[in-house]
Amino acid sequence: MADNPPKGSQSQLDKFKEAARELEADEDEARWDERLKKVAKAKPPSPPEN
Repeated sequence: MADNPPKGSQSQLDKFKEAARELEADEDEARWDERLKKVAKAKPPSPPEN
């Protein structure tokens, strides 16, 4: 069995939750799509033709 972490230390899940809060993560899929479109709205440049 895995050893329990000492009291006062955060579990990996707790660290993940804290990081998600700091990044203002949201479980709403529509909001995710909205934010993704802001970041990924530009198409990559076409490769130059020789």
